[in-house]
Amino acid sequence: MPWLGKIIGGTLGFFLGGPLGMIAGAVFGHYMIDKASAEGNEDGNSDGRRFYFVNTGYNRSQMVFFVGAFSMLAKLASADGQVSDAARRKVNEFMINDLGLMGQSYDYAQSIFNQALAQNSSFENLADQFYENFKGSPQLLNMMVDIFYRVAMVDGRISANESRLIDYAVRVFRIPESIHDSIRRKYNVRGASKAYAVLGLSENATEAEIKKAYRKLILEYHPDTVAAKGMADEFKEYATKRFREIQEAYETICSERGIK
Repeated sequence: MPWLGKIIGGTLGFFLGGPLGMIAGAVFGHYMIDKASAEGNEDGNSDGRRFYFVNTGYNRSQMVFFVGAFSMLAKLASADGQVSDAARRKVNEFMINDLGLMGQSYDYAQSIFNQALAQNSSFENLADQFYENFKGSPQLLNMMVDIFYRVAMVDGRISANESRLIDYAVRVFRIPESIHDSIRRKYNVRGASKAYAVLGLSENATEAEIKKAYRKLILEYHPDTVAAKGMADEFKEYATKRFREIQEAYETICSERGIK
């Protein structure tokens, strides 16, 4: 009964709406019914009735975040045309090394990535819908831009087309240039300079400014805080790394300056 999967997928697509709904409907419709029905046939159940719903475990916000993230990464990976093996490796390394994806979550992410490549929706359309869902959660939007840079910089460089798409996301996500600059600098500097960039500060920041920035960021980017705002659970490990990065940056600066 593959047609039933298309109906369920279409319902899910309507639930999310827009280009992300089209991608989610195609992917999860397959997982919910088509795949299970095929497994039933393999077991000799030729009428296809041994099907079930795959419980994704996502609420609507988490679904939008999960589908949106990997859909936009697909368009970013194809910014220079056809997706190269190197670009696929970038995203695959991010899925495994940064998010720790495995099993069903990894399969979902790969399927979303491939489905987004197959559909005509642009990065801009996807980013617009992502913003509409998370415009009240600037931390999630900032983190998404950080992810774009993280993936784009795996090979040590960002192409002009990748930069153009990231700049579009920054504009539509309403990210202040100061925050964008700190994210961008973080991937282009090392040592103490990177520590200041992580905290969104210049190297001549005062001790009071350093402590204030640290306290603000440590509250905003606590993994439980961003998860509560709709981040998919699979990204909690990335949020934890970001949280630790903030702590380590503060410790580096304190050590360098002798701040107690």
